[in-house]
Amino acid sequence: MLDSIRGKLTLWHTGALALALIAFSLGVYALMTRKLHERLDTGLRTSLDGTVRLFVHEKEEGDPDDHAAGSAMRKYYYPRQAIAFFDGRGGLLREQLLGELRATLPAELAALDREGAQFFTHEAPGIEHGVRIAVQRIRTPGQGAVFLAISQPRDEMAEDLELLAGILGTAVPLALSLAAAGGWFLARKSLAPVSEMSEAARRIGAANLDQQLPVANPRDELGRLATTFNELLGRLHAAFSQQRQFMADASHELRTPLSVMNTAVQVTMESPSREEGEYRDALSLIGEQVRRLARIVDEMFTLARADAGRRELHQTSFYLDELLVEVMRAAVVLAQPKGIAVGIGPLSETPFYGDEALLRQLLLNLVDNAIKYTADGGEVSLALRRETSRLRISITDTGAGIPEAEQPHIFERFYRVDKSRVRTGNGNGGGSGLGLSIARWIAEAHEGSLVLQQSDHSGSVFELTLPISNE
Repeated sequence: MLDSIRGKLTLWHTGALALALIAFSLGVYALMTRKLHERLDTGLRTSLDGTVRLFVHEKEEGDPDDHAAGSAMRKYYYPRQAIAFFDGRGGLLREQLLGELRATLPAELAALDREGAQFFTHEAPGIEHGVRIAVQRIRTPGQGAVFLAISQPRDEMAEDLELLAGILGTAVPLALSLAAAGGWFLARKSLAPVSEMSEAARRIGAANLDQQLPVANPRDELGRLATTFNELLGRLHAAFSQQRQFMADASHELRTPLSVMNTAVQVTMESPSREEGEYRDALSLIGEQVRRLARIVDEMFTLARADAGRRELHQTSFYLDELLVEVMRAAVVLAQPKGIAVGIGPLSETPFYGDEALLRQLLLNLVDNAIKYTADGGEVSLALRRETSRLRISITDTGAGIPEAEQPHIFERFYRVDKSRVRTGNGNGGGSGLGLSIARWIAEAHEGSLVLQQSDHSGSVFELTLPISNE
């Protein structure tokens, strides 16, 4: 029970309430004890005052002390009280008993020299809780002093306190029991969604990440927790789906060159004698497929390291305008067989801090795609613009463009649109469909972005945006 949150909440709730009720009960008991004592003393003081007035009045009439005391006692009512008069030496003058209870003086009369009433608590035979005694010294003209003592049992006060203790002793455990039961019920009710979420989460695995946790109330804390967990499941589902798709696409891409290589080997080995040129052709085909495999594996490895966060940027200071000129020269070589003109806009000195090799790979990838998808005699151009806080590099071609339905998917891994954007000229083809994915990752790793700005029948424009200060 104590291992569960429900049990701990109930225990803490009950414990806090128990401390509060115990403190409250002790306070009430102490306050009631004080009030009952004050009430008892007030009754004794009232009897003292009334008796003293009667005694003084009788003395003024000329009666001796004992007659005045007797007359005062007869004229006053003493409920549940015993009364006695004593002379200045402590000798008894007159007394009125309460059953077997009698009023007495303290052993030391010197303690009664003060004026006013004084109170004492004494044990008394036959009285369980003792008696309360009030004593007052009465001065009499010419005859010294007379002491008046009134005693009252404390049993009634004790009975009231015992009744209060019994009520509190019954009420507090009952309240705690009800509070514990209510706390357990409320904790169970409040944590029921957690149990449901726990059971639902236990049934979720890699095969059914599309399932969701139940959300009873999306506005409370548990509802927000379930919603956040569902969002996490959604991201995991997307990641697993992407991984499965990546594996399927990778298997398909790797299978094609392997199949070509296997077929070339089998065909070549079927005949016991072949011309040297045939062997050269077979090896050339196999070499081409090996290069394609190596490129696919290298790109897959790059993306895998990027996904795992283990591909660190090797950042240095360089000039971005010089990098674009270098890329343009490479593009001229690639475009020469197709008669494609490669141009570059006006460049100004643009220092930059980043991974020069990765940015070169990004730009070469975009330029290579532009050349491959541009018809013979077309144009490819590069441009660099400097804005307030960003650098914009655009690569423009005059190819056939990308169909609008395909444009949202071009940055997905292994996605190709060869059916509608056929590579023209003598391009070797065989792209893996990973180039744009790697290019976008490189841009984002530099806190930039890569987007398809425009694509229609007149051509396509890819735009790379980078921050001016990346250091």
